[in-house]
Amino acid sequence: MVTVTYTCPRCGAVVELERGAYLADKCVTPHPVEGWSYVPAYEVDPETTSDDAEDAYSAAGDGVELVCGASETRGEGCGEPFYLSFVRHEDGREVDPQVALGDAVRFEFGR
Repeated sequence: MVTVTYTCPRCGAVVELERGAYLADKCVTPHPVEGWSYVPAYEVDPETTSDDAEDAYSAAGDGVELVCGASETRGEGCGEPFYLSFVRHEDGREVDPQVALGDAVRFEFGR
């Protein structure tokens, strides 16, 4: 498990999430991506073993619903949900989510 931080796309508050290091982030959006399924972050008990928490996030398949201002947030936050979408593959090819470019935060690692 690793602790990763995400920024709320509405108010800029920082939210922490413990998740499996093998999960690849695709984008963070204020609304769910059409066709993606999400598990709420609060449904994963932080007292579970690392393997159980990794299974819970990957069981959702596509991402995690975070609530800005919940216990994972540094500071107060705005109280609105936002969505972390993981990279998804179909037939061996990466699937691009259908989101408006203004809504998505892209990750450019290794540049």
